[in-house]
Amino acid sequence: MDHHTRSINLPLAGVLVAVAAALGFGAAHWLDGRKAPAAAPVAAAAPAPEGSSEIKIPAEYIKLAQIAVEAVGNGGVGGEILSSGSVSATPNNEAVILARTAGNIARLHRQLGDTVRAGEVLAQVDSMEAAGLAADASAAAAKLTLARASYAREATLFEQGVSPRQDMEAAKAALQVAESEAQRAAAVAKAAQVAKDGKSVTVISPIDGKITVQTGTLGGYVQPQTELFRVTGNGPKQIEAPVLATDIGRIRAGDKATVVAASGAPITATVRSVTSALDSATRTATAILTADAGGDTLIAGEGVQVRLHARGAAAGLVVPEDAVQNIDGRDVLFVRTKDGFKPQPVLVGERSGGTAQIVSGVRAGELVATRNAFLVKADMIKSAKEE
Repeated sequence: MDHHTRSINLPLAGVLVAVAAALGFGAAHWLDGRKAPAAAPVAAAAPAPEGSSEIKIPAEYIKLAQIAVEAVGNGGVGGEILSSGSVSATPNNEAVILARTAGNIARLHRQLGDTVRAGEVLAQVDSMEAAGLAADASAAAAKLTLARASYAREATLFEQGVSPRQDMEAAKAALQVAESEAQRAAAVAKAAQVAKDGKSVTVISPIDGKITVQTGTLGGYVQPQTELFRVTGNGPKQIEAPVLATDIGRIRAGDKATVVAASGAPITATVRSVTSALDSATRTATAILTADAGGDTLIAGEGVQVRLHARGAAAGLVVPEDAVQNIDGRDVLFVRTKDGFKPQPVLVGERSGGTAQIVSGVRAGELVATRNAFLVKADMIKSAKEE
């Protein structure tokens, strides 16, 4: 009897243990579920991105990699107008030098890329017209010499009472005509820049600068008004950026802009004017910008990126969209430090038109990597793997 009871109790005990274990697991699971909401706020605070310490990058590499560094700006998404512009010399800072007469280029004193001074001879063109102008000037000078001698003789004879007054006055009038003719011939020869040899025309630079275009070749024949050289001065340059018709009303003279050159360096600029008429081919107006500090690094003919800080945008902070990088699922900006960059987690709002709204994480005016910021991210990941 006792043996039968034990044989029944053993299975029963096993069942009770299994039930207790199941109840214990369910209770534990239920208790964990009750505690989960309390732990949620801790999980919501995501950790700083891996490798959030300073990323040391030499300034030489930053320049070589063309990593642009710009200040976080005030504005809002849609408050910037993106455009691609070109650099050109101001109207008073570029000279187009033309051939004044037809002829052959006899000498080239300067070539493409040379630095020249105002009044310096760049080339000489042998020309029959130049010879004719020189001959006219010489003939007029000879007539003037003869007229002066005749007037002096008639004036002397008149004083001696030998010659009548009318002969003296006629000689005086002839002298005045000869002087006018000599002045005209000399002015024409000077305007044509006839050389001293009397058979060629000199090509002279009117400004200081550098030869940026050269079309003439030694011995080549040129027609009048043919462009031979173009000299770009060392003065200020301007940026021309096309603007859509819908954005013309948002830009005014005096507005600020950011110009990013091929070197990657951002340059502040000011809108000087905006054309009111649209180009018939592109259907765009043109914003003319004057570079502020750092504009001397721009090269005429260079293509640049332009961000016009337009009016009518909501207040906030904005950066170029390519400045925002994603690390471990979080958006960061790389803030410039003394020796490199430091990833700073940020909260990004709306993105539109190549710009991103920064809700929190940085302050206006802080310097961050913009163009080629992904290279900083790549360097950070590489350093983390090596560690």
